[in-house]
Amino acid sequence: MKFILMMHAPRGTGDWDIFHWTPDARAAHETYWQKLNADLRNTGQLVCIEGLTPPAQARSVRSGDSAEPIVTDGPFPEAKEFLAGYWIIDVENAKQAYAIAARASAAPGPNGAPLSMPIEVREVMFSSR
Repeated sequence: MKFILMMHAPRGTGDWDIFHWTPDARAAHETYWQKLNADLRNTGQLVCIEGLTPPAQARSVRSGDSAEPIVTDGPFPEAKEFLAGYWIIDVENAKQAYAIAARASAAPGPNGAPLSMPIEVREVMFSSR
């Protein structure tokens, strides 16, 4: 079963508050992600992982009356969180997906305590792979 785990980060005072953390806190955070991703790769559960650019670089695209798409700037001011990145994992059941999401949620924050950020988990309905 494939699942997408979507990491939503708080907007805070900027797109990437992590760049305002101390170097040690940031290094601990990045080391945590490297270990989680290596563990998923080693168990064969990781299909792909993608980190996304900050919301200021987001664009919303719609079809229009002309052949050209209508492109408007993001981010959207009413958003309190943004999609920071995602994993596609291949596991035996939802319980395993939830366990991996809980590990991702526990990444250390600027003071070393777990961030407990929400990780949205959804089963992949179909795949082109």
